[in-house]
Amino acid sequence: MGVTCYSSDNLYDWRYEGIALPVDTVNELSDITRGSIIERPKVIYNAKTRQFVMYFHLELKGKGYAAARVGVAVSDKPTGAYQYLKSHRPNAGFFPEEMTEAQRTATTKTEDFSEWWTPEWRKAVTDGMFVRRDLAGGQMSRDMTLYVDDDGKAYHIYASEENLTLHLAELSDDYLSHTGQYVRIAPGGHNEAPAIFKKDGRYFLITSGCTGWDPNAARLFTADNIRGPWTEHPNPCVGDDAGLTFHSQSTFVLPVQGKKDAFIFMADRWTPRNPIDGRYVWLPIRFENELPVLKWQDEWDLTVFDGYTLAK
Repeated sequence: MGVTCYSSDNLYDWRYEGIALPVDTVNELSDITRGSIIERPKVIYNAKTRQFVMYFHLELKGKGYAAARVGVAVSDKPTGAYQYLKSHRPNAGFFPEEMTEAQRTATTKTEDFSEWWTPEWRKAVTDGMFVRRDLAGGQMSRDMTLYVDDDGKAYHIYASEENLTLHLAELSDDYLSHTGQYVRIAPGGHNEAPAIFKKDGRYFLITSGCTGWDPNAARLFTADNIRGPWTEHPNPCVGDDAGLTFHSQSTFVLPVQGKKDAFIFMADRWTPRNPIDGRYVWLPIRFENELPVLKWQDEWDLTVFDGYTLAK
């Protein structure tokens, strides 16, 4: 049907607001025709244009997961309807900021390797082999999120390079395109499902490994500057099933309105045999030794944040 929208005043009771972005049932040549794959939609508000901007991972009908594109749509209201604008692969013609001249001009190609995962292949990935391969047409963009920083700058964070490397890319002032300025996070680290938030001037990024549709252990990265460098830390999940992120995969971190430093970890439970029955895990984020910690709770409510000061 498309991207659905629900609203709530309290995070407990939800009202169905309808289809915010419908698939195109008329034009079979549309990027978002029925049968295309739309995943992980995220919406941010642009205060200058007064538009709500939606990005989503898009796979074209009949192409499996080969397209690896990002779709963009806009609306005057958060509930939609959203007007579909375009899809593309980000940052065509631009190298990541931190890639050295030697990496940019290297001649190693994917065809040079008869098998993946060898030490030589891993080094070639780290050195930007897939970035160079996709330079002209734009970088692959799959699992993704959006983030608006305190200064109003917005960023698109997405799994790229055959899901081997995360890219963090700056968006234009109207949030509708990429500026060509982007960095790589954990090159060759095989991360997806990025979820980012900020506390006390420090950035936190929770990701997932890549094990198909099956869950795995979460990863945690921190940085003092959103452009990096990013430092990896141990799995933020603790307790039973921590190694499977409680049978889920990160998708977003929601700041609790009206509270300072109160965040909710949101995760998907994928069920590929029956995707419409995919469910969610929401857990409060706690901090220990200045790092986020996720502990399973069978049930909880917003009173866990009662000790947090009101956000100004």
